[in-house]
Amino acid sequence: MSTVLQEAKVTRGGSAALMVALLTACVAFQLNASMLSPALVTMGEELQTDQAAIGLSQTWFFTTAALFSLFLPRLSDIVGRKRILVGMMLLTAVGSVIAALAPDVTWLFVGRIIQGVSGPTVPLCLIMLRTAVPNLRTYGTLMGVILAVNGGVAGVDSFLGGYMAEHYGFRSIFWIMVVLGVIAALLVAVLTPESKPQAGTRMDWTGVVFIVVAVGALLTALNEAAKLVGGFSGETLLLSLVLIAVAAAAFAGFWATEKRAKQPMVEIVHLRQRSTWAPLLTTVLTMTGIFAVINGIVPAYVQAAAPGFGIGPTETALLILTPYALLGWVFGPISGRLAPVLGYTNVLRIGMIGSVVSLVIIALFGLNSLPLMVAGTALLGIMYAGTANIMLNGLGVVLSPPGNPGFLPGMNAGAFNLGAGLSFLVLPAVLVGTSTLGDHASYLTVVVVGLVITVAAFAASLLIPKPVDAEVEK
Repeated sequence: MSTVLQEAKVTRGGSAALMVALLTACVAFQLNASMLSPALVTMGEELQTDQAAIGLSQTWFFTTAALFSLFLPRLSDIVGRKRILVGMMLLTAVGSVIAALAPDVTWLFVGRIIQGVSGPTVPLCLIMLRTAVPNLRTYGTLMGVILAVNGGVAGVDSFLGGYMAEHYGFRSIFWIMVVLGVIAALLVAVLTPESKPQAGTRMDWTGVVFIVVAVGALLTALNEAAKLVGGFSGETLLLSLVLIAVAAAAFAGFWATEKRAKQPMVEIVHLRQRSTWAPLLTTVLTMTGIFAVINGIVPAYVQAAAPGFGIGPTETALLILTPYALLGWVFGPISGRLAPVLGYTNVLRIGMIGSVVSLVIIALFGLNSLPLMVAGTALLGIMYAGTANIMLNGLGVVLSPPGNPGFLPGMNAGAFNLGAGLSFLVLPAVLVGTSTLGDHASYLTVVVVGLVITVAAFAASLLIPKPVDAEVEK
């Protein structure tokens, strides 16, 4: 039976089963990423440590998730995507067991670092979905469903995490992760087809080491530099500069290695193409401009007694964060369905323009009116979380080179993490640096800076080429 017939058979008879398996894997990863957020204080109390240490365990989870994302999709092309995804889910479960039984924060670190292997779950699921579902419209819709889950399980994940921590302790959250990880591994093993398009290719482990060191050093430098927002430290500044130098040297080593390798992890010609650097640049800029605004700046503002609205954390979640997440969850499949018809880049740009409008509403009106702040963040949920974010992830898959389909999704996952780190470095620094202007003017300046960066992201999106093979012919 030909590959085309096999894929058609999967599409007709097994799309639902495939989606059940992939969605379970994505939910298992998403809960690792978001379910602990409301339980951080409880974790510190039960492990008898400070919030800085608990926060650092979160940082290391996201850092290792980014690093595994760089090479596991490529490795899956060689040894089998289903095999890698099953292994990722089982290792995530192992890390969850270690974290659940952790007697102190050191073992929590060990567990969270092992859980970081789940980092490339979503891009790997999208690659597997694209292989199994040849119909472009169907793929677009299902892609939107998966990426909507990646944006948060409609706010339920955070609520459930807070409830479990309050009533059963933080360890109960990790036991939920254990169960989900095992279930996901079983479903992926049973319900998904195997594919390894680069079977027989040798993995470029030298290139892997260089790129992992480069990105790891850069992310760590950003984490260290973020500490400077709270006050200048010569030691912290020096460490950040050293790490940036290490990152630059490692990337130079990566470039030189890829030029010489017979079977490189990434061909240099691909790095020079607009289909590679343009989406990566757009992802970094978009995340830098928006991520900290919705996840840090706006919640802090609305909770502040002055110049904000003095509402509590629960009200902030209900009025700001939950509608944002819920609307993104609802509109993700819609934008995914439209992408192959209207064009991936066109839908992306609609989302980018809508995100700019959302930030304008927040800056000009939302800082003075709670209803308009709610309206602005809700629109941001539709246009960024439900549209632009979906397209940026999707483009990483459909623009990846045919001979190396795991390359760009993995690099794009790293770009998301880099942008998030930059966002929480740049925007809080602006907030602190403009504090002499007064609280209201300081917050206004931050949102305007985020707006300017998002406009730059829109400009970068104009350079992204059209993924012709992923769109329906008109």
